[in-house]
Amino acid sequence: MEHYERHCPPAPRRLNCLIPLPAGYLVPIRWPRSRDEVWRANLPHTHLASEKSAQGWMVENGDKISFPGVGTRFHPGAHKYIVHLAQMLEFPYGKLNNQGNIRNVLDIGCGVATFGAYLLDLDIIAMSIAPNDVHENQIQFALERGIPSTLGVLATRRLPYPSRSFELAHCSRCRIDWLQRGGLLLLEVDRLLRPGGYFVYSSPEAYAPDPLNRKIWRQMSNLARRMCWRIASRKDQTVIWVKPLANWCYMKRLPGALPPMCGHGDDPDAAWNVLMKACITPYSKRVNKFKGSELLPWPQRLTAPPPRLEEIGISSKNFSEDSEIWHSRVVLYWKLMKTEIQKDSFRNVMDMNANLGGFAASLRKKDVWVMNVVPFMESGKLKIIYDRGLIGTIHNWCESFSTYPRTYDLLHAWLLFSEMVNEGCSLEDLLIEMDRIMRPHGYAIIRDKASVVNYIKKLLPALRWDDWSSEMKPKNDALSSGDDERVLIVRKKLWDQALQPS
Repeated sequence: MEHYERHCPPAPRRLNCLIPLPAGYLVPIRWPRSRDEVWRANLPHTHLASEKSAQGWMVENGDKISFPGVGTRFHPGAHKYIVHLAQMLEFPYGKLNNQGNIRNVLDIGCGVATFGAYLLDLDIIAMSIAPNDVHENQIQFALERGIPSTLGVLATRRLPYPSRSFELAHCSRCRIDWLQRGGLLLLEVDRLLRPGGYFVYSSPEAYAPDPLNRKIWRQMSNLARRMCWRIASRKDQTVIWVKPLANWCYMKRLPGALPPMCGHGDDPDAAWNVLMKACITPYSKRVNKFKGSELLPWPQRLTAPPPRLEEIGISSKNFSEDSEIWHSRVVLYWKLMKTEIQKDSFRNVMDMNANLGGFAASLRKKDVWVMNVVPFMESGKLKIIYDRGLIGTIHNWCESFSTYPRTYDLLHAWLLFSEMVNEGCSLEDLLIEMDRIMRPHGYAIIRDKASVVNYIKKLLPALRWDDWSSEMKPKNDALSSGDDERVLIVRKKLWDQALQPS
């Protein structure tokens, strides 16, 4: 899968044009109905619906594709499978959220993200990842449904998330060779799990009696034991490992034991274009002292100052001030859009310059999810976003974002264009990329310097972002870059290439 990593086209191959809609495109079905059905015409790779219908993932139903909530591993239904996992771990009331202590989940090889879809009822948010391989359009189905998901490849480079981001990782029939290259890929999962985090594995090696699967199971069990993972539960077709709470197990390992411990100079949070390493990431002294991450259960962790703030030099006072400012800003944005939006106008939201996640946190009471994107030069802030119980990724906006066209209802860009000017990157390229990602009738909120906003306004007709717009000069606050900031909110037209003049 290495050839699918970071394959942004070089500048000579970037196209300076807008992507037209597929034939027959319709305004997407809104959440929560979209969890169970989408318009067939909106997904140009519908061969997958035919291929996977026998497995129950999705069913072609006239002009729609429906998702019955079952699949290769979820024969009784995803909701019952999730209850089964909670019962295996003896969580209270049979709920996998474990009273708010399980919030962030990594679903590897997620298919059309049905597992993540049914976790949402438990206030669990999953980063559902699937590779852009022969089943390339799985994630486009998931995002059309309104389920958090992204393209992600376990190959040679770390996934773009800091260490200790997830309380649980899940792999159901994901067909990954976890034993390759000294257990490199399983060690990447270990890096991403929090102290005491769980790895749920539902695959033939865990239960099939044939000699080949038994051999793989023995080797994988041995690797997990050497990583200090222990089996928390094993039943039917699923095994659940748990990661240690502290470094005590690592300290008891014999000299020369494999996999080795990572060196003191290795930064476990470095995740932008960083090669994976076949080594175990020990905990910091702080985590080892408290035997855990000190995180509060959800939703308290959303607003409480995260314990890793001090690692990026931000005080609890500044964190609280940041949260208050973003609450006020979001109230203003919604007031400006009040006459144009409806209750279900937004589902998939992206904060393109997320800082500490304050914009996303202020949207908690709205029925949306937010992909918090942290620029690679500020990647340390992403650990704070995950500690708050939110999800996100690292990115360089001089490159294209690894997602499919027409996947977000709302894009928020705070001072992002000014940063791109400082990086020497093309503002036109960024606008075209935003247009690719944005759904028809989608919105962009751009908060930036007046000169930048005035430049963007000239391009709105060419982008066809002139369906509706609003502009204002906001009040200064502690996050303002100066007196000349402007807020520009625009709505993209639903345009048909066949009706446009040549």
